[in-house]
Amino acid sequence: MSSVVVSQVSQLSLQDLPMDNWMAHLPCALWDVPLHNLAIPGSHNAITYCLDMNDRSPVDLTQPDMLQKLDKYMKPLIRPFVYKWAITQDSTVKEQLDSGVRYCDLRIAHRPNDSSTDLYFYHGVYTALTVETVLKEIREWLDEHPREVVLLSFSHFLGLDHELHMLLITTIRNVFTSKLCPKTEAVTLKNLWNLGYQVIISYEHNVVNCHSDMWSHIPYWWANKCQAEALIEVFEHRKPHGRPGGFFVTGINLTEDLKYICSHPTESLKDLVMSTYPKLLSWVKEQSPGSATGSVNIIAGDFITESQFVPTVIALNEKLLSWS
Repeated sequence: MSSVVVSQVSQLSLQDLPMDNWMAHLPCALWDVPLHNLAIPGSHNAITYCLDMNDRSPVDLTQPDMLQKLDKYMKPLIRPFVYKWAITQDSTVKEQLDSGVRYCDLRIAHRPNDSSTDLYFYHGVYTALTVETVLKEIREWLDEHPREVVLLSFSHFLGLDHELHMLLITTIRNVFTSKLCPKTEAVTLKNLWNLGYQVIISYEHNVVNCHSDMWSHIPYWWANKCQAEALIEVFEHRKPHGRPGGFFVTGINLTEDLKYICSHPTESLKDLVMSTYPKLLSWVKEQSPGSATGSVNIIAGDFITESQFVPTVIALNEKLLSWS
């Protein structure tokens, strides 16, 4: 893989850039590199920090029937257990963006038996904050950081009919207006800056075919493993088969199974994640961005503000530079 040659720039460590404005501070040699060839830190299930803790939210409909029944009749016992394994981020979306995250995995739902058209995020249970509220927070953050670009991936839709999809797309447009990048544009930082685009919307539904400002779903590579070694093995086996041509996500988020949960009754997802981050980040440091077979693009994880995950991913972009 060829490298970009940097002239008249002294060598620096990209992990030392200000995380809230790291794109704006990248060396100019990277401004013309397509974003799908850069290493970008992402947040898996980004909006689980605000799950509804007031028992107003039922367990989401993707959960097993047995869990839904237990939650209905034994809520005081079951709900704390659900929260321990459903929360994947404990920092707000603005805090995640301040930490350097530029890809957000957003799972969208309409609550059952809700007569309103309000939409929420979900993972195990539904959130207390609506989708519109969170999108407005992201818009406010972007206004304060005009040279940062975010990728928002809307997926795993639950309970949305055609009318609610149209309402969501209208909300996205009303919130981000001229910041939305059409899918016809070349996605380099220089081009996006020149045109004032800051938001790329990935939408996992066929309605995107009718909308020029909605991009097709960004593939998310998920290992479905609860051990770091097994997750790494899955991705190492997959790498020689090549990467997608555009954006794609390598998700280093671990997935606990029922056997693991039952054998670790006093633990939580956060305990599992934090105990495995040293091994996972060692693997991340060995990866390279770019267009070559085996390269990475977006890397997403859980509890991303609790470790050196974000600066580790950003520093991978040094491998695209040949310092002179």
